[in-house]
Amino acid sequence: MQRDLVVTVDEAVCIGSGNCVLHAPGAFVQDEEMIARVADLGAAGIDAIRNAAAWCPSGAITVTEAVDG
Repeated sequence: MQRDLVVTVDEAVCIGSGNCVLHAPGAFVQDEEMIARVADLGAAGIDAIRNAAAWCPSGAITVTEAVDG
């Protein structure tokens, strides 16, 4: 059984604080309007990605596990 993270950013909720980029660099980036985007989840560990979601002041980041198998 394989577990994969499913990470989304609600662009309408993101306030551009940059906490996600600080806590999980590479996994998240900010566009020209400072809105967060998921970039490369392999660039950061699962704990860092979960911390990025936890530290998001607007709650724009959702992390769930998809189970295949």
